[in-house]
Amino acid sequence: MHKLVLPAVVAALVSLNSCGPTNKTEQKATDSLAVATGDTTAMPSAKFPDPASFGSDVNGKKATLFVLKNKDMQVGITNYGARIVGILVPDKTGKQTDVAPGFSTVSAYQKAAEPFFGPIVGRFGNRIANGKFTLDGKTYQTELNNNGNTLHSGPGGFHSHVWDTQQTGDKTLELTYVSKEGEGGFPGTVTTTVTYTLTDDNGLKIDYSATTDKATPYNPTSHGFFNLNGEASGTVNNHVLMIDADRYSVVDKGLIPQGEPVSVAGTPFDFRTPKAVGARLDEKNEQLTFGGGYDHNWVLNKKGTGLAKVVEITGDKSGIKMDVLTTEPAMQFYGGNFFKGADTGKYGKPINYREAFALEAQHYPDSPNHPTYPTTILKPGQTYKQTTEYRFSVVK
Repeated sequence: MHKLVLPAVVAALVSLNSCGPTNKTEQKATDSLAVATGDTTAMPSAKFPDPASFGSDVNGKKATLFVLKNKDMQVGITNYGARIVGILVPDKTGKQTDVAPGFSTVSAYQKAAEPFFGPIVGRFGNRIANGKFTLDGKTYQTELNNNGNTLHSGPGGFHSHVWDTQQTGDKTLELTYVSKEGEGGFPGTVTTTVTYTLTDDNGLKIDYSATTDKATPYNPTSHGFFNLNGEASGTVNNHVLMIDADRYSVVDKGLIPQGEPVSVAGTPFDFRTPKAVGARLDEKNEQLTFGGGYDHNWVLNKKGTGLAKVVEITGDKSGIKMDVLTTEPAMQFYGGNFFKGADTGKYGKPINYREAFALEAQHYPDSPNHPTYPTTILKPGQTYKQTTEYRFSVVK
């Protein structure tokens, strides 16, 4: 269930608290990548785009690049879609490695074959069957963009807008977006605030808060992509993955959940003990066929709405380990099955088949059409709250 708190409490908490360069201009931006600190000796191979050439206007609003940093890490975030552009972390040798594939310019994000590269997606992340749901006796039709279904709220979702921003020091960036009544076909005007915080123990914490003036489905998530060996460093199939989940959602050919989640036991979806991502990808399995590999929802074993570690994954070459902690009840693991090398990353190399993965903390896909699933309906007077953290360390 979503954690709902009164607006006054939320205010108190807040106070505390996919195509690459295609022309000469964009290619120049790629060729002139600069480390955000200017210290190229410290990071010989890991670089952020130059903020001066990264940004552009989108529908009259300036999209640009922001950098968070602590003593070990740096994170690049753009207010275009509130998306992660890059994450620089040290590998087992101490070498800075960019583990979050991304692009060199806002223009490249706009033109990408993969539109959901790194953003906050919503207002409803994942799929809604046929783009339809009924709420309070009224049927709504949302924008279709994925085999006759709605994926991540359609082409006009959170990912396609410039968010308002406020950066507080080196470690915190707050972004706000107001999704108006009828946007993408959804009811109500929803105000969403997402706060990225880089912690002292090398975690990238993402706090969500949202309110609405009319009941609406609401299920945002981060669609950050990762390769813990570094951007464009080859397959992620040899990464070692653990997902603390006894059940997963069986889907149809359109990747829409069918009935109640089922046991992972005896299937390629059992990651309760760590194993290589690709260890069982070649098995004959209808679910792997439908997804082209892994593109499924795991129901987490965590109890309650507190923040808990639910996933760990380690780069086989770099030794970089990422723990995922969340307050959400489920996790979508996507293994990069639909990359075809059509998008060129920050380092001038294409993002190829299964060279990046996503771990999307969420409620279940198509929840508005399944009354037995944990509710995703946000109502007036309630405040949606979620925290997800990607925490980095090294295994030597």
